[in-house]
Amino acid sequence: MIDLKFPDGAVRQFPATATGRDVAASISPSLAKRVALVELNGQQRDLDRPLETGGDFRLLTREDPDALETIRHDAAHILAQAVQELFPGTQVTIGPAIEDGFYYDFARDEPFSTDDFTAIEKRMAEIVDRDEKLVREVWERNEAIAHFETIGESFKAELIRDLPESETITVYRTGNWLDLCRGPHFPTTKFVGKAFKLTKLAGAYWRGDARNPQLQRIYATAWANQADLDAYLHRLEEAEKRDHRKLGRAMELFHMQEEGRGMVFWHPKGWVLWQVIEAYMRRRLTAAGYVEVKTPQVLDRKFWEASGHWDKYRPNMFVCETVEGETLSLKPMNCPGHVQIFDQGQRSYRELPLRMAEFGACHRYEPSGALHGLMRVRGFTQDDAHIFCREDQIVEETARFIELARSVHADLGMETAYINLATRPETRAGSDEFWDKAEAQMAEAARAAGVEPVIAEGDGAFYAPKLDFVVKDAIGREWTCGTIQLDYVLPDRLGAEYIAEDGQKHRPVMLHRAILGSFERFIGIMIENYAGAFPLWLSPVQAVVATITSDADPYAEDVAARFRAAGLRVETDLRNEKVGYKVREHSVAKVPVIAVVGRNEAAEGKVAIRRLGSQAQELLTVEEAIAVLTLEATPPDLRPA
Repeated sequence: MIDLKFPDGAVRQFPATATGRDVAASISPSLAKRVALVELNGQQRDLDRPLETGGDFRLLTREDPDALETIRHDAAHILAQAVQELFPGTQVTIGPAIEDGFYYDFARDEPFSTDDFTAIEKRMAEIVDRDEKLVREVWERNEAIAHFETIGESFKAELIRDLPESETITVYRTGNWLDLCRGPHFPTTKFVGKAFKLTKLAGAYWRGDARNPQLQRIYATAWANQADLDAYLHRLEEAEKRDHRKLGRAMELFHMQEEGRGMVFWHPKGWVLWQVIEAYMRRRLTAAGYVEVKTPQVLDRKFWEASGHWDKYRPNMFVCETVEGETLSLKPMNCPGHVQIFDQGQRSYRELPLRMAEFGACHRYEPSGALHGLMRVRGFTQDDAHIFCREDQIVEETARFIELARSVHADLGMETAYINLATRPETRAGSDEFWDKAEAQMAEAARAAGVEPVIAEGDGAFYAPKLDFVVKDAIGREWTCGTIQLDYVLPDRLGAEYIAEDGQKHRPVMLHRAILGSFERFIGIMIENYAGAFPLWLSPVQAVVATITSDADPYAEDVAARFRAAGLRVETDLRNEKVGYKVREHSVAKVPVIAVVGRNEAAEGKVAIRRLGSQAQELLTVEEAIAVLTLEATPPDLRPA
């Protein structure tokens, strides 16, 4: 007999041969029909598999949020089955569940087309309607290899050969179709439902290696119900409209090109946006007690060896050799340089905490296939800072930073959804006692700032735990922006010291922290969050003065000059075009305010203000318009309380 502990704390005994379905049936016949999976000691298992051992036990229906990954996993199998039924001779390779969906990689001589999606989805729905059982089978290794080779599935045979000898080889059968898989799966295909959609095609190399055969990848999504699928597809449509790469071109903010992969060419309007954000960040940091520094772009290999980055980050560093035999690297991060500044001269405990900030330009090699607009680049600028402090100051400094970061994110239009506490990874420096202490310090600091952190097991840096800020944008997407990392290791490696109150030399603790992360990525996120329609204080062009007729040109120039004198970023549009055309064109460019002027406005000393996205006009005197717009254009940190 085995003991099963249920979520309500009750413990019941069952035979070791009992299945999840048996347990469900002992509770109620209706539950036995609805239950889809078992969770035993935190691991999901097939409903009809013998339990064999006791422990914490839970029954999951398909509607349980924890069953969503299995919906997608099963849907991937159904996709592969549908493809092979429709396109005989196609080899299946791997098809995992991923965030928001799944994919499957296929080997086929002829290319798939998105025109095939309708037929594939129809066949998938038919397989669901068949209500076929998903049956787990344990096979002998050589038997499995021979079977897949016989049916022409060479990729599956290779996967089995590469599995450890101790690995149990399991195959799942759906009717006459089968696939190599660890599971678990639902009892039948009907549990998957029909809330799925094929989304796109892509190329992929077998096992991610460009030396291997190229495969065809079909991406898809699957959800527990049609409402969730419709909501997701709506988010995709919104995300497409908000794509920062398209908006960046339409708004003339930046461009990227092949000759500078992963590097950004900032246009005048984009650079204005950058400077506005940088000036805002500089004011916030100064008010929070930071000092700003600047460290070199290129440093000798010996420096990076001493810091430990050469061994860990060398594949991602841009390295060059000089004629004098030096091996130099563009800096991939700013932190070792800040330690060098700290090390100059003798430091006293009275100077701590020392908050050292830099808008530091860094470079890291990213594979060209991983580059994505502003979101993934090779050259970037971090809003980087390091807090050198005593151990007894860690909690207070971390809590102060949390408040600062949340305030900045709010000013920039981002809601802090939650904060992750990333704990010790498998490969790490330091003892378990150190990690126990460091993780407790980070958790205490978060709670001191009124935040209960969400534990992200194993996601910490190799040298210490960290807190990562997850913000939510206007369409509900989550982005990790901002971090604070606790580091005892780098100060020790680079010999940082201060004279403590006891007159002895001690190592400072180093808190690595960033609020935006990188300017490039954060600006990309902001473009998508606002769909390019920035609030007035952030907008590169805050207003365009547009004429109705050419005889209003002198008045338009005068209005624009008065707007500029008041500190507004203004352009004029004096083209011989209809005003409706001008309004539409500047709306595409996301200009927040269009001040329309004609003969009447010139005679009365007024402007007709039109806001982006509105058909309404507000007739104001120039003085009234300046008063309204300058108040709205004032950055949040400079507005009157």
